[in-house]
Amino acid sequence: MSLQNLKERALQNEEVRREYDELEGEFVLINQLLNMRKAAGLTQEQVADKMHTKKSNISRLERGGVAPKVDTLKKYAKACGFELKVSFEPAN
Repeated sequence: MSLQNLKERALQNEEVRREYDELEGEFVLINQLLNMRKAAGLTQEQVADKMHTKKSNISRLERGGVAPKVDTLKKYAKACGFELKVSFEPAN
């Protein structure tokens, strides 16, 4: 069974779907971080060096499950050659 099939099967469960939906913003952030780093052609270690931190901190940030400070996101973006911009949108 592929990962996509497993995900689709799991999301058929109402409780799993609710949890997944609540974490959607975190998943979006993680994907953006990974895409920035890949676009910059950098490894986690290189980003860590540019941010003056440890590779393990970058790994933890990219795995999710943490609430990064805005300053950390700014430094990560800058290390990858990007700029952080924050916007607010009306809730559905």
